[in-house]
Amino acid sequence: MTPDKTLFVATSDLAGQLRGRSVPSAAADSVLRRGVGWVPADLAITAFGPIAPNVFGSTGDLRLMPDASTQVDIPARGEDPAVSIVLADQCEPDGSAWACCPRTFARTALEDLRRETGLEVTASFEHEFMVRDLPATAPFSFERHRSVEPFGSELVALLESAGLQPENWLPEYGEDQFEITLEPAPGLVAADRAVLLKELVRDHARRHGHRVTFAPLAHPDGSGNGVHVHLSLQTADGSPALHDPSAPAGLSEVGRRFSAGILAHARALLAFTAPSPVSYLRLTPHRWSAGGVFLAERNREALLRICPTSTVGGGDPSRQYNLEFRASDATANPWLTLGLLARAGLAGITGDLPEPVIWPETVTEEELAGVPLLPTDLSAALDDLLADEVVTGWLDPALLDTHVSVKRAELEAVAALDPVERCARFADVY
Repeated sequence: MTPDKTLFVATSDLAGQLRGRSVPSAAADSVLRRGVGWVPADLAITAFGPIAPNVFGSTGDLRLMPDASTQVDIPARGEDPAVSIVLADQCEPDGSAWACCPRTFARTALEDLRRETGLEVTASFEHEFMVRDLPATAPFSFERHRSVEPFGSELVALLESAGLQPENWLPEYGEDQFEITLEPAPGLVAADRAVLLKELVRDHARRHGHRVTFAPLAHPDGSGNGVHVHLSLQTADGSPALHDPSAPAGLSEVGRRFSAGILAHARALLAFTAPSPVSYLRLTPHRWSAGGVFLAERNREALLRICPTSTVGGGDPSRQYNLEFRASDATANPWLTLGLLARAGLAGITGDLPEPVIWPETVTEEELAGVPLLPTDLSAALDDLLADEVVTGWLDPALLDTHVSVKRAELEAVAALDPVERCARFADVY
C-alpha cells in the first residue's frame, strides 16, 4: 500500500538548512489556517545539529504559519511516496510577526525599500553544486551533461512542475559540478525559490541514488560552489530603474547609490551571506568568486558585477540590466541574504555615501591593488558585523546574538580540523 502524502511545513534557519514539521495530508487544510508549533531555540541549531548557546533557552513557543502560495508537490517515485513542502513564517502564538523570523526580515526590508523609494526588487539566485559519484568528465561538456541522466532532465521537469521556472541546467567548470539557474522573480518569491531549490535537488538526487553537495568547497584545491544573487530594480509601473544608457557603464544614479550601500557595508554583510568557516577558502582572488570589495563591469572577481546585456533577437538591454552579488553561498539563509542586500541598497539610496568607482572590464590587477579586501575568515566577518552599527541596527538584538552564537559554535566545531577535513565536513552537511 502506498503511504498517504504528507505536508512538510518548513522554514530555513541560520545555517541555511530547511527544518520543519510534517503533518498528514488530511490535516493540511487545518494546518494552512492555523500553522504548527515551533520553538524559538530552533533558530540556534548549528549546521552540525547541536543547539548553540542562545537567549531563548527552553522557554517560549512559536507557530510556523504556512504561506500556501509557496507549496510545491513532489510526486511519488518508486517506493518513495509523494510529499508537499510549504514555506512558513515563524510567528508568535497569536499569529503576529516574530522579530527573529528570517522570512519576515526579508519581506519587511523589501516593503521598506518600496515605501521609501517606490522601487521593487526582482532577483534570481544561481546555485552551483557537485554530484559526488560520477565518472570523470570534462568541464562544460555534453558528456558530463549526459553522464547524470535521467537525473538532469527529470530535475528540470520537477522544477518546472513545481513552478520554480528553471532557466538553465548546465555542466559547470569544477569536477562533477553543475549549475541550475531560475528565471528572475519578485524579491521574496526569488528567495523562497532559493530555499526550495536545494531541497528539491537533494531529494531528487537521493531518489536517483546520487549524493550532491552545495558546500562552498568540497576540497580546498577544488572549484567552489557559489550562490550568485542577481538584482534589478523596477519602478511601481514596472519600468527598469537600474539602466541609464547615458550614465557610466549604463548604471543609473539610483543604481550607483544602491551599489554604494552594498559596498559600504560589504564586510559586515558577509557574516550572513558567506557564513561558514569554509566560505572564505573560496572567497579569494583568482577563484572567480569575489577578490575584493569593488563594482565592475563584467568582472567575475568583483563583489558586485554589472552583468552583460545583449541586443540579439531584439533584446532590450534596459530589461536585462542587473547587478550580481557574488559573495554568497549555500550555507547562507536566502531570506536574510536578500533582506540585507535590500537594506544596504536602501541605505545607499537614502544616505550620503561617496559615488562608487565603476571599474571597466579591462581593469588590471595592478589598478585594483588598492580596493578594500574581503574578510579573510568567518571570525573576521563576525567582528566586522558587530563593528557596523548600521547593519546591526537592522537586526533584532536576539536575531543578531543568535546568528553570532551559531557561527561561533560552528567555528569551534571545526577548529581542530585542517582545511581538507573542514571542507569534507561541510560537504557532508550541505
